Amino acid sequence: MNKPITREQCLTLDKSDPLASFRDQFELPDGVIYLDGNSLGALPKKTAARLNDVITREWGGDLIRSWNTAGWIDLPRRVGDKIARLIGADAAEVVVADSTSINLFKVLAAALKLNPSRQVILSEPDNFPTDLYIAQGLIDLLGKEHELRLKPADEIFDSIDADTAVVMLTQVNYRTGRMHDMKAITARAHEQGALMLWDLAHSAGAVPVDLNSVGADFAIGCGYKYLNGGPGAPAFVFVPQRHQAKFSQPLSGWMGHAHPFTFDWKYEPAEGIARYLCGTQAVLSMSALECGIDTMLEADINLIRAKSLTMTDLFIELVEQRCAGYDLKLVTPRDHSMRGSQVCLSNVNGYSMMQALIARNVIGDFRAPDILRFGFTPLYLRYGDVWDAVDRFVEILETRSWDRDVHKQKAKVT
Repeated sequence: MNKPITREQCLTLDKSDPLASFRDQFELPDGVIYLDGNSLGALPKKTAARLNDVITREWGGDLIRSWNTAGWIDLPRRVGDKIARLIGADAAEVVVADSTSINLFKVLAAALKLNPSRQVILSEPDNFPTDLYIAQGLIDLLGKEHELRLKPADEIFDSIDADTAVVMLTQVNYRTGRMHDMKAITARAHEQGALMLWDLAHSAGAVPVDLNSVGADFAIGCGYKYLNGGPGAPAFVFVPQRHQAKFSQPLSGWMGHAHPFTFDWKYEPAEGIARYLCGTQAVLSMSALECGIDTMLEADINLIRAKSLTMTDLFIELVEQRCAGYDLKLVTPRDHSMRGSQVCLSNVNGYSMMQALIARNVIGDFRAPDILRFGFTPLYLRYGDVWDAVDRFVEILETRSWDRDVHKQKAKVT
């Protein structure tokens, strides 16, 4: 066992943190240690002022003219180009629209159409459930001629074969924090003639992503986690230039039309990434998301990644030093190359333990059946916070305050 880590050592790390100043760009309640930015990012300070301007001046004053004068019509492409810089894509390869689930339906349908001689969608049973549900629904819609084949994460690479039409994976697992080798799996998919679809919901803004470097065929991602776009923020979708002349869009709405304001009765798809638009964009939500993206772009993603790994290492070591004997099992990989920006522990009483922590103003979340999930967002989290969070964890374990009825009552959202 290493020498016990002290709070003073953590505070010393904060003094030399090159990202320390970013904390002041977020609204964070006093006394709260927020370890759930992997589920809902904190509020950037610039967001409230921006939304007030959109509401009072652009909507309230300029009314419908703001589609042109304020550039509302360009928001999906403009914000998409900014996200592209975070995920290794080029301009005009990313567009912001709809939700992650809807965007997955679009790209999965497009991938199957681009690979018509094959029927297998390959994924893992521990993928985020909505991804699997969308695949099942699409297969039902297509007449069940396709198959959703599920293999454990360790078997995915070797399971990609001549029957595989598309491999559909989330880069960082939502429950465990385990990260797939994007480059190796994408290369394997292409060697076998399959297409590669990545869900970046738990990686965009948290770990360096380079979609074009690895040759990804499609990607989708979430706007309200590490990108700090606000609850229910719009999602994004990536299609590389090499596919844009031939990919299709199953949700052929008017904003994806080549000339939406000619109001032609016959659908003519727009050129390029704009084809993945469907209905009218949510201007308020997209404006909030842009604030989150702008804040992210001020930071170096490599510094974010380095701090994330140091923080998660610190949390793991503190838990092992100070919470030994309480049957907490580490679920997240220790290997940096396999770890996202979260640490997950399992315990049969995980739900009530997390509720007790939240009552002590350490906010993480719970994932069934037994996972306590702690997300680490380096832009606004301090090393001292990590020490304090574990200190409060020790308190609830030693006093068994988690074993109260109030902490065992299941809420609708866990």
